[in-house]
Amino acid sequence: MAHITLTGTTSIRSWFTGRILSVFAAGLFAGWLADQIFLGLFIATLIYLIWSHRQLHRLIGWLDEASRKELDPPESSGIWGEVFDGIYRIQRRHNRSKQRLANVIERIQESTAALNDGIIMADQNGCLEWWNRAAGELLGLQMPDDQGQPLTNLVRNPKLASYMEHSPDKDPIKIESPAHDNRQLQIAITVYGQGNRLLLVRDVSRLHQLETMRTDFVANVSHELRTPLTVISGYLETLIDGAEHNPDIPPAFNRALNQMQEQASRMQRLIEDLLLLSRLEATEPERKSQSVALKPLLKGIMDDAKALSGENQHQLQLECGDDISLTGDAMELRSAFSNLTYNAIRYTPAGGKVLLKWWQDQEGGHLMIQDNGVGIDPVHIPRLTERFYRVDKSRSNATGGTGLGLAIVKHVLLRHEGRISISSHPGKGSRFICHFPSSRVIIKNLSHNH
Repeated sequence: MAHITLTGTTSIRSWFTGRILSVFAAGLFAGWLADQIFLGLFIATLIYLIWSHRQLHRLIGWLDEASRKELDPPESSGIWGEVFDGIYRIQRRHNRSKQRLANVIERIQESTAALNDGIIMADQNGCLEWWNRAAGELLGLQMPDDQGQPLTNLVRNPKLASYMEHSPDKDPIKIESPAHDNRQLQIAITVYGQGNRLLLVRDVSRLHQLETMRTDFVANVSHELRTPLTVISGYLETLIDGAEHNPDIPPAFNRALNQMQEQASRMQRLIEDLLLLSRLEATEPERKSQSVALKPLLKGIMDDAKALSGENQHQLQLECGDDISLTGDAMELRSAFSNLTYNAIRYTPAGGKVLLKWWQDQEGGHLMIQDNGVGIDPVHIPRLTERFYRVDKSRSNATGGTGLGLAIVKHVLLRHEGRISISSHPGKGSRFICHFPSSRVIIKNLSHNH
């Protein structure tokens, strides 16, 4: 180590200046004694340069060896000793920081390796940078052969490719594992930094199996209940017709029969909705979607809504161009739009207004069903599309709803790449908007529009 230790930048500069001046002073004194002042200065400068050059060579040699292993700095004095000591201190701090980071990385890798969920780090182009053991097992990734490869080249799935491209705007997706048959994976992407992506891969095979069993159970039970309910409803209708023409039957008996028929009809509607919902969940949308003219579809729904309104005389208004069509399933779209429209009629007082309005913008097409009815407390809105969720059970029973209408709407829109947004306040009515991507909207007679 150096023989001297100086602290502070000012002290080092003062010492360095004093050292140079003393060398020059010694040269001047030697030159004055020899009557050769400039020669003395030249010799003193040359000696100092040679000494500095030697120290520089020692520094370079030490740095070269220290890059491969940790070495103490060479013995030196003066300013060069301070240089050696300063670099050595920086080197030790760097090595300590490097070791701390290595320990942190090692602990992170050990902890992620113990996870059952897969973790993948990919760059902004979707190329793999790192993944844990579970991700390699679930997706069949090989280290290090697959590093730097695009994930969509290794896992060829259209849903994953679309999700990688539009991940910030989409919910997690489910795909089949490319490495294991009959295993379902859920993939969620978080974008961070300069477009880098962190993927969480989870094995949801058990949940998928339970969901399938639940769906099959509901569908099977609903199907099995249809026949006995049809028989019961038929006999109830016969009994009611007979009771109406028989004056000997007490009025209480007639009321009981009418209530039984009403509840049987309600159960039939519930079963029909359950079967429809099960079909929407269990089947994939048709690849060859038809072009559905929107205005005739909505006009038919409005006519049915007028009949439902009856004596309540709701003010119904439709705003939709004649040249608008949607690609999709006409029956499914009618089911979704009619559910929203009929709900608006049921929950709007007599004489209230119900508006169906369609418009397009850069984001796609939008259908709004708006009313000025009783409204909904915003606290309920996040759960409105859940099965059997009711804001007010007594009110739902009075309107004869099954509690499945908005769940059906949600699934129909998902099958048409759409979504629903809801806004409402008590006493101020409700607004339901169905959003569709531009790829689903067809506008005919463009030249006429222009």
